[in-house]
Amino acid sequence: MALNDFFAGEIATELIKMLMTISRKSLLCRSSAEQLLNYINELLPTIQEIKYSGVELPEQRQFQLDHLSTILRSGVELSHKVLSSSRWNVYKNLQLAKKMEKLEKNVSKFIQGPMQAHILADVSHTRFEMAERFDRVDAANRKLEEYFDAMKIGVGGGGWVEEAVRSCMEEYDNLNVEGNCGNLNLNLNLSVGLDLGKKKVKEKVTGRDDLWVVGICGIGGSGKTTLVREVCRDEQVRRYFKERILFLTVSQSPNVQQLRTKIWGHIMGNGSLKPNYVVPQWIPQFECRSEARTLVVLDDVWSLSDLEQLVCRMTGCKFVVVSRFKFPTIFNATYDVELLSEEDALSLFCHHAFGQKSIPLSANESLVKQVVSECQRLPLALKVIGASLRDQTEMFWASVKNRLSQGQCIGESHEINLIERMAISINYLREEIKECFLDLCSFPEDKKIPLDVLINMWVEIHDIDEKDAFAIVVELSNKNLLTLVKEARAGGMYSSCFEISVTQHDVLRDLALNLSNRASINERRRLVMPKREKGLPKEWLRHKHRPFEAQIVSIHTSEMKEMDWCNLDFPKAEVLIINFTSSDYFLPPFIDRMPNLRALIIINYSASYACLHNVSVFNNLTNLRSLWLEKVSIPQFGDILMKNLGKLFIVLCKINKSLEDKQVNMAQIFPNLFELTLDHCDDITEFPSSICRIQSLQNLSLTNCHNLSQLPDELGRLRYLEILRLYACPNLKSLPPSICDMIRLKYIDISQCVDLSCFPEEIGKLVSLEKIDMRECSMIKSVPKSAISLKSLRLVICDEEVFDMWKDVEKAKPNVHIQISEQYFDLEWLRE
Repeated sequence: MALNDFFAGEIATELIKMLMTISRKSLLCRSSAEQLLNYINELLPTIQEIKYSGVELPEQRQFQLDHLSTILRSGVELSHKVLSSSRWNVYKNLQLAKKMEKLEKNVSKFIQGPMQAHILADVSHTRFEMAERFDRVDAANRKLEEYFDAMKIGVGGGGWVEEAVRSCMEEYDNLNVEGNCGNLNLNLNLSVGLDLGKKKVKEKVTGRDDLWVVGICGIGGSGKTTLVREVCRDEQVRRYFKERILFLTVSQSPNVQQLRTKIWGHIMGNGSLKPNYVVPQWIPQFECRSEARTLVVLDDVWSLSDLEQLVCRMTGCKFVVVSRFKFPTIFNATYDVELLSEEDALSLFCHHAFGQKSIPLSANESLVKQVVSECQRLPLALKVIGASLRDQTEMFWASVKNRLSQGQCIGESHEINLIERMAISINYLREEIKECFLDLCSFPEDKKIPLDVLINMWVEIHDIDEKDAFAIVVELSNKNLLTLVKEARAGGMYSSCFEISVTQHDVLRDLALNLSNRASINERRRLVMPKREKGLPKEWLRHKHRPFEAQIVSIHTSEMKEMDWCNLDFPKAEVLIINFTSSDYFLPPFIDRMPNLRALIIINYSASYACLHNVSVFNNLTNLRSLWLEKVSIPQFGDILMKNLGKLFIVLCKINKSLEDKQVNMAQIFPNLFELTLDHCDDITEFPSSICRIQSLQNLSLTNCHNLSQLPDELGRLRYLEILRLYACPNLKSLPPSICDMIRLKYIDISQCVDLSCFPEEIGKLVSLEKIDMRECSMIKSVPKSAISLKSLRLVICDEEVFDMWKDVEKAKPNVHIQISEQYFDLEWLRE
């Protein structure tokens, strides 16, 4: 096909129409489509000149033009795929955006090569115009990279992950659609379904002084937690208890002592009790008078023995216990959660399948109602299956309906059948998305998973980049297979993924475990301890004579000593997750036999810092790239070399001067480290100067380190640093002038550094700086004159009282936005 035929024929018109539609509907491809549209419209007159000139081109040149025609024809096919892709399918859209970027590069390469040599010689009057336009196309493609960079530092709205978090928060706060609620319109009142259950529970909680333990019971996924949260949020209930409401998640592996301490502190009006405070022994009939009414909600209770240690009888104090099981010896009254009405079930399903509360005219009404019926009026099943069918073909719907109809009826004694039904939607996921969903079962039940941990793990074991991993997180969130939660902490409102966690309904975790455990134990890709045990599972020990093929190994125990371990072989393990509850922990000796280990996560859930033993095993982890340490005493790193470690996270840890020792050269221990986080490390007073010699460091976070008072003068030696977070370091008095030498720095966060009094005078040298976050920095009264030279600055976040000092910068640089920070109210107690 000749080039003039291409542009003169119907395909030109079709391509132009598709690019116009893409520019309106596709976020990722919009810039590329607009630039390509401009390119084709501008090129068309020149091609028409060639067409009507009557001049026959030489064979070689015609061949080159035909080759370009083939490339552009592939653009038509790609445009069809972009337009047919659901906007909810973030991962697929990212892949299509990459393909469009590749297409543009191919066209650009052709223009700059053969076309310059042959075609543009004959149409020289368009050459410079075309070169200019393709420069703009290349710039548009770079916007995709900038988009993800912005997501990291919170510029430009925070990106997909931030949007997904807002969506989850809005759905939770406004669309009360789980449990006994069918309202999907923000302007309507709650439906009768939720009103009835809520009214009954409220009567027991606020209207009956003789009831001190009220149970809310129902099968998994029936909306128990949503109902009790709505009760807690009710204005009448909050006034009755004068806001004295405590919401705790117990789970299958609770730390009973910590929960008792929180309950006791809340009842006695002392919320500052240390986690290791010893609570007086109580018995159910123990009575103590308290002037203030108090409500304690215990969610996801599994064990009678745990519950007996958590409830106590005190005048004015009431307990609401949420469980799949009934505990008649404890409960004074029980409310059995009712399933949704048929009308509410249909509304909930349609919300997640179609984005509206009723069946659209374009859908097959009979087929939709059959699928809804198979979900058995269970909110969780309706949400997950509905989201999985969004934007799918009718044939796909029919296939899912047929598979659902083959299952057994879901009842109180058939929770496994709920799992089997939801497994159908999981099996329709693309393989890489499904594997990432199954990975979520590797983390303890009802615990928040830091997004950084999840992203790092997926990058290492699935050979994907961070952009793909972020897209998968958002897609799983859109399909209601996980929930994104914004942490209520300083700096967290604008700093994107650093303060975001992932949570998952325990039924969905059971589903992931069920699917992961279907292979024989030695062949499983994930070897997981579902709940905390005193030692290794007997099933593991029975099969220890053969190597385990697991790629992810997840251990959850109490204290482990050297004698408690046995020889296990994990030749293919790439991720090891160690969860424990103890003040002493001997690291497993078999780490030595994990030659491919890339990510190691060690988290202690006890009240005190844990002392780690057998840390010499770190020396053998030559391929380790990511290390997360939480609630432990940091060991001495003096004799350890971790040459391939790229990311180190030290969270809620006791440093013990192990990093400050002048004999410890951090640059030698971690020669290739590019991301370092120290968070809530209260005993760190000075930042180790040897870290300033790690030339590879790009991301440095020193957050919530309340005793950090000084940064080294040589901090500016970190010339490749792009992100510097220093928020909530209240004793930090100054920033070293050398930071002005960080010419690659894009983002600095000094919010809640209340003792900081000024910026370095030469801050204008930070030519790459895009964002400054300085909320609650009231001591800073002026901006250095050099700030006008911050040529890349786009966003400053500050409090209203210091807003005026940025006016000169804003006037001189119209592209700079000065944003007054919003007050943030912590409702985290409702999301524990």
